[in-house]
Amino acid sequence: MSSPTPRHLYLKLHLLVALLATTAVFGRLITLSATGLVVWRTLLASLGAGLVVAVVLRRKLWLPWRSAAALLGIGSIVGLHWMCFFGAIKLANISICLAGMATISFFTAFTEPLMERRRVRPLEVGLGLLVVLGIVLVAGFESDSLLGLGVALLGALLAAVFPVLNQHMVRQRRQDPLVMVVWEMAGACAVCLLGLHWSDGAGAYAALLDWHGWDWLWLLLLAWVCTVFAHAYHIHLLRHLSAYTGNLAMNCEPIYGILAAAVIFGEHRDLHPGFYAGCLTIVTANLLHPWILSRLRRCKTTAI
Repeated sequence: MSSPTPRHLYLKLHLLVALLATTAVFGRLITLSATGLVVWRTLLASLGAGLVVAVVLRRKLWLPWRSAAALLGIGSIVGLHWMCFFGAIKLANISICLAGMATISFFTAFTEPLMERRRVRPLEVGLGLLVVLGIVLVAGFESDSLLGLGVALLGALLAAVFPVLNQHMVRQRRQDPLVMVVWEMAGACAVCLLGLHWSDGAGAYAALLDWHGWDWLWLLLLAWVCTVFAHAYHIHLLRHLSAYTGNLAMNCEPIYGILAAAVIFGEHRDLHPGFYAGCLTIVTANLLHPWILSRLRRCKTTAI
């Protein structure tokens, strides 16, 4: 079987990003607190992935303790990232949160070389700085949402770490993506349960059952479609793409999410034109990366 071409990989990656962009919409629809939302999301995702692995695929869930501990640790980073993600939505709105998350590529330009013990690539840093310029534009025109933007930036820093660690688990230890989801979501759920009392105060655990309206449906879609399927497929794509390439494509998530927020919640009426200038800068960085890489490959081929 032939390996997938870069073009097909980019297409699949962007379809995945469009799916992930809907998580912000669910975060706005669900009435639970940010931490409570992540507790349910990760618990349902871990249970759902576990059932698929054990019952449908009939594979073993148990791993050597070192691999299990590593995946639980990665999961705890994922959990903290999602707490920041949904917390930013509650503090500001979907658009501000997703714009802040687009700095993932800038952070990844440094975290990936550090963890892989290679040199920092000037191209990645340059495109990351272009993303930062976009964030400066967003922050300058949406100064009343700086707290939400700051929480989103912290979430972006965390998000720049766990794909690199996941890539190592996939390539070096040959871990099954769905089994990884089971253990990582368990780790994420554990860290969120520990942080629930600190973030939500007394009565936080009782509030986990304080569901309203369609919360149950949004949580199931968020857990099983946007988490189990999307997370496992993202891990699969990391076998063929670098963590930086994956995270840079994730910068299109703000665009898809902002469009969805405009259509569903009418958020575009509350945003300054400078916000869109910043988002356009972010998208430009995302499009430049594969184009520059393609040009470099052609130049090398021509030289040979």
